Amino acid sequence: MNVNAAIAAVAALAGLCTGVIAMLAFRWSEREQAKPTRSSLHTDAVLPPGVDTVLSVLRSSAVVLDEADAVVKASSAAYALGLVRGGKLAVEPMLAMARETRRDGEIRQIELDLARRGSGRGGDALAVSARVAPLGSRLVLLLVEDLTEARRIEAVRRDFVANVSHELKTPVGALSLLSEAVMDASDDPEAVTRFAGRMQVEATRLTSLVQELIDLSRVQNDDPLEDAEPVRVDELVAEAIDRCRHQAGTKQITMATGGTAELHVWGNRGQLAAALGNLVENAVNYSPARTRVGIAARRIPATGGDLIEIAVTDQGIGISEKDRERIFERFYRVDPARSRQTGGTGLGLAIVKHVAASHGGEVTVWSAEGQGSTFTLRLPEAGAARDRDRSSSESYETGADLDGEEADRPYETFSNEPLSAPEVLP
Repeated sequence: MNVNAAIAAVAALAGLCTGVIAMLAFRWSEREQAKPTRSSLHTDAVLPPGVDTVLSVLRSSAVVLDEADAVVKASSAAYALGLVRGGKLAVEPMLAMARETRRDGEIRQIELDLARRGSGRGGDALAVSARVAPLGSRLVLLLVEDLTEARRIEAVRRDFVANVSHELKTPVGALSLLSEAVMDASDDPEAVTRFAGRMQVEATRLTSLVQELIDLSRVQNDDPLEDAEPVRVDELVAEAIDRCRHQAGTKQITMATGGTAELHVWGNRGQLAAALGNLVENAVNYSPARTRVGIAARRIPATGGDLIEIAVTDQGIGISEKDRERIFERFYRVDPARSRQTGGTGLGLAIVKHVAASHGGEVTVWSAEGQGSTFTLRLPEAGAARDRDRSSSESYETGADLDGEEADRPYETFSNEPLSAPEVLP
């Protein structure tokens, strides 16, 4: 009997402990559910009806404060911008503006530059516009717009307009002065001939600048895949070489081709020819006399379809590390004096960058001062790009020879060593 009583007592004690644990677990669960979430630090009941739904669809970062400056509601974007930390509004000017609005009920707006979250660099800032308005009788609503990208675009636009004005002013001013010189030297045929030659040079420079501005605008605004077609890479290379044949011959520069034959890319033929032509023209202009410029292509595997690489290698002056970060900017020149001498406008590489991006590719550069440069244009191969372009109704089949041994030919254009088995063009 004593044993049975002991067993019963132990069972009763175990049941009691289980009940207590279950009750504590239930209470803990209710407490966790009642805790404020990341987007709502208080219950939704304190917000006027419908406000929570409206705030959830706003693109602006939204924060709702109560009379004690505690955060009642905050959107995920507000947390991402670092506006709310530890349940409090972390930006003091916004908090002061919210207090003033709570006091007099007036709507206020301010623009601020905020340090990026996790960044201590002064130059790395967010530009925001904050607007505060009363929400009901006790709450204040803060809406914050991120203006950083808009500010950047506006700065780019201002720089572009300033650069265009400067670039146009130079040849126009030169033409004006030269025309006056021609008039003053009307009785000196030799001087008139010299000045007229200079006028022709400046007029050509002005024409090139205007044409490249038109090309850049067209590349940025047009969809190249609307008129897309399979384009032979060797034909693009031939066009680029023909474009620079005179300049190369004047400087006794050898133009060499190599790599894999019978490659095709998918895109706008005119834009692709202009991009590759700009790369080859730059290589010739920035190469010393009696050197070599190489153009070679190959296929490389990539996720989503093979890519075609077209590399243009020169043995020129090279590009410094600080300049390599900016050479694709509009009107940026590594050597302004040489650009004036060669008639460069500073837009060629910007056009190449936009053409590559609009065709789903990229352009990269390797360079070392005194050792030359290699610009590499990577574009989707015709078959893979065509399959992704569902709007096109054209059919195109890649030749069987693309998959043969030709694809394994060595590709050495990334260095300034001689190309393997190049075809030297006259």
